[in-house]
Amino acid sequence: MKQFPSDIKFKYNWRKYQKRVLDELEEHLSDDHLHIVAPPGSGKTVLGLEVTLRLNKPALILAPTIAIRNQWVKRFCELFIQVDQKPDWISKDIHNPKFLTVATYQGLHAACTGKDPDQEQEENEEENGNEENGNGSSLFKTREVIERFKSQNLGVIVVDEAHHLKNAWWNSLNAIKNELKPTVVGLTATPPYDVSYSEWERYLDLNGPVDTEISVPELVIEDDLCPHQDYVFFSQPTVVEVQKIDIHRQRAQKLFNEIKTDQLLIEALEQYEVYKIPDQHLEWIYSNLESYSAILIFLHAAGTKLREEHLEIIGSAKFSVPKLNYEWMETLLTFYLFNSPKSFSKYEDHQQALINKLKRNGVLERRTVNFTDNRKINSFLSSSISKLESIKTIVDFEYNQLKQNLRMVILTDYIRREYLVQHPESEIELDKIGVVPIFEQLRRNNSLHIKLGVLSGSLVIIPETALASFREIASKYGISKISANPLSYDQKYLIINSSDQFKHHIVHIITQLFEKGYIEVLTGTKSLLGEGWDAPSINSLILASFVGSYVQSNQMRGRAIRTDRLNMDKAANIWHLACVDPTVFDGGNDIQLLKRRFRAFVGVSFEKEARIENGIGRLKLPDKITGIQEIEEINNKMFINAERRDLLKEKWKEALKTGSLLIEEIKVPFPEEQSYNKVKSMYYNKTIANMVAILSSLLLAYGETLFEEFIHLTRHIKNPDQLFNWLFIIGVFSTLLFGRLFYTTLRMYIKYRDISKDISQIGKSLLKSLTAIRAIRTNRSKLTVVSHIDDWGAIYCHLEGGTTYEKAVFIKSLQEIIAPPNNPRYLIIRKSFFLKVFSQRDYHSVPEIIGKKKRSSEYFRDQWSQIVGPCELIYTRTIEGRKLLLKSRINSLASQFQDKAERVNRWR
Repeated sequence: MKQFPSDIKFKYNWRKYQKRVLDELEEHLSDDHLHIVAPPGSGKTVLGLEVTLRLNKPALILAPTIAIRNQWVKRFCELFIQVDQKPDWISKDIHNPKFLTVATYQGLHAACTGKDPDQEQEENEEENGNEENGNGSSLFKTREVIERFKSQNLGVIVVDEAHHLKNAWWNSLNAIKNELKPTVVGLTATPPYDVSYSEWERYLDLNGPVDTEISVPELVIEDDLCPHQDYVFFSQPTVVEVQKIDIHRQRAQKLFNEIKTDQLLIEALEQYEVYKIPDQHLEWIYSNLESYSAILIFLHAAGTKLREEHLEIIGSAKFSVPKLNYEWMETLLTFYLFNSPKSFSKYEDHQQALINKLKRNGVLERRTVNFTDNRKINSFLSSSISKLESIKTIVDFEYNQLKQNLRMVILTDYIRREYLVQHPESEIELDKIGVVPIFEQLRRNNSLHIKLGVLSGSLVIIPETALASFREIASKYGISKISANPLSYDQKYLIINSSDQFKHHIVHIITQLFEKGYIEVLTGTKSLLGEGWDAPSINSLILASFVGSYVQSNQMRGRAIRTDRLNMDKAANIWHLACVDPTVFDGGNDIQLLKRRFRAFVGVSFEKEARIENGIGRLKLPDKITGIQEIEEINNKMFINAERRDLLKEKWKEALKTGSLLIEEIKVPFPEEQSYNKVKSMYYNKTIANMVAILSSLLLAYGETLFEEFIHLTRHIKNPDQLFNWLFIIGVFSTLLFGRLFYTTLRMYIKYRDISKDISQIGKSLLKSLTAIRAIRTNRSKLTVVSHIDDWGAIYCHLEGGTTYEKAVFIKSLQEIIAPPNNPRYLIIRKSFFLKVFSQRDYHSVPEIIGKKKRSSEYFRDQWSQIVGPCELIYTRTIEGRKLLLKSRINSLASQFQDKAERVNRWR
């Protein structure tokens, strides 16, 4: 067989966004790669099948699980071939490939390493939480696999959920790709943006650059995804958990104080060559600014008088040395213990003793020093048993809203089967998060008589009332023998005993029970149900999973947002759990993890005039969450919003009218000054309007006489110079009268005014430069730099027009310009003035893609000068250039403007 049968055709009409991708197929495949990013529910599977059909060559489709592998075969048979039985030219056996072979990554890797193919797992539910993505086994059988596919003339590889390819599985697939040179079709809902640069490059090497992206709003418009909203439910750790956290905090503080006075450490640093004769080590200092600064800050805190030459190097003799805090101590110890072993060879015994002490106190893990966060504290929060009560509260709330129409799924990391006892009563304390503890928490407190169930690879529990339906559905799969035992302590629930017959069908059977309402709240593991599982009736989801990346979080979230064709009014609530650490200002690791995860979630905002965007900011949470009062207020707010599913639908409807595309853009938050040693991360919501209002109030309260005199004196102003002189006098008077507030406000206005005015011009000069070096190839007339300011004073900028890749290059480069300089080859020094009084010198990196060559950097400088304003280009690989780079980095290290530019997605 050399090609697909000619009568194979997709049986339905293509959706609008699917047709867009297919119409552009020839262009996308010009590099023998097609990389599609699309959310769950977008029809990635049928797109992949159609592309495979059009390429019309022997193909290998790879999926992350057996269930998803089977789904590919089922969809092809149902929607394309339109037959009930799989034809013999489709194979699921990697050892016996056919014209179309559908397998799992695990199966391919097992074949390449000579492992037993039975070792490929449906899911990984190890109680220790170690999740392997392949392993480092030798690929000694790879040649045999390659020869099998070569005999089939393999021409296409389809990589489903391509984000899985980050570790050893990649090696197996890449060996085949490099040998056979097939066309690669990469499909994913969540590109692994959170991996290292090298892993990201490897990911792109296999899949190619992103060719096209289908967005969540597009799918909601087409009724392929339902209106949905994310909610966060907060809890406080238990008294015992807080005590444990406090003990760790006290240990860390005690250790910090001990190290501050460690005489051997002080001696080692004072004898360090760089500290003794800094002028002879300027190149090292310029390349290791944080480490050098940490040495000076530590010695200064220890009472050592710093020589003037040190202060001159990092700024000036008047430079104010920052206070030693946890972050600077972490930088210092990382340098002393791990980054410069030869420099402190005389102190090896002291280094080892210090390493042991840090480890004993939970401050050092995997060569990472952290006084604030450590694995134990984070585990107290992520697995806090307060979340069991949160889950119970949410379940009761949702059931009271939807009654028997509730179809809730709770996803978590581990089964915790040890909590399933074989006694007449189950009173075991629930002190861990897992499938069984969650089920038990709900079962023990089930006053609403909710129908509960459990589905994992090794444990299935159903209500006794569902058994008859279970038998009926199982019979359709040819399963007649069913072994079910009641729980020893509750006859109303049955454990379904596993068998070989059930292995490939149990998920489908339980899913149908759930869809029909025999189970109303289903608890399962994320590894089995979190990806590829299809149950359209889900209208409420609780993510009780705390292990893994944001990629997995978005996959799990995707289970709930699919449209239910039997209930087109469906709206889904997605609940995230967070336990607040009351001992730290930022609420602790749980909240910070949620903030990172929410970058991948696009949804509608809580505002009256709703917007569609990503990030946790759309939920309008308060800046600080520590006390029980704030937690209760937020949770009540969540419930008030969550009970109005009808309002949620209207919000989506109105928000969708505000745009037509999901745009990636740079967001520059509005800045507010604060001390370097104060809180490091806050949300600033003041705008120019706020500050003008404050100044206006002060002027109204205190400046009436001044105002009247000014009106009188304006009659005598004959020219601009006289006007400027009077304004200068008023400014001096205002500063004296209103003090620092007036001066600070004016300085902030000037800085903000410059950024808001310049961001568009900077974008234009960048676009011209990227076009000149052919990083952007779309015709310049079809490209526009768009910028605007929102009601909160934040500035946004994006590129309109061009390919997905070109937009990503533009945003990445703009972010490099706006972010504090790290170690660029070239710097742009921007010079600006206000009323000839205030001058400002800002340092910006020349983006790496431009800074590789002198010629392109000079072209960028010329565009900047013409479009933005006066500037100077500095090559940082000279001594003078290094000094300027050092100055710019010192300024950024001690920056009082804490909010950083970030990449965001908004519907426009």
